[in-house]
Amino acid sequence: MKNAVIEYQEEPLIELIDDIAFGTRVILFNDEIHSFDEVINQLIKAIGCDLNRATDLANEVHNTGKAAVYEGDLDECLQVSSVLEEIGLLTQIEC
Repeated sequence: MKNAVIEYQEEPLIELIDDIAFGTRVILFNDEIHSFDEVINQLIKAIGCDLNRATDLANEVHNTGKAAVYEGDLDECLQVSSVLEEIGLLTQIEC
């Protein structure tokens, strides 16, 4: 019986990093600590949206328990998450 040769082809690291870096999003979770105004103001600061968009996002977080509030590359998501967490909001980054 002959030995089978299995060829393994590695995916280039750059392609893996691109897969992680793009399509990443920030999830904001509801809590019972922060007021709507606090969340809205922090969303405006973190993602640069207008009052209407921030209000819609805050309502989605409140009504469903969480919402994707930003999507972009990993570095941008880390920055947005950091700004939201400045006042103790709970976030998660999903790739």
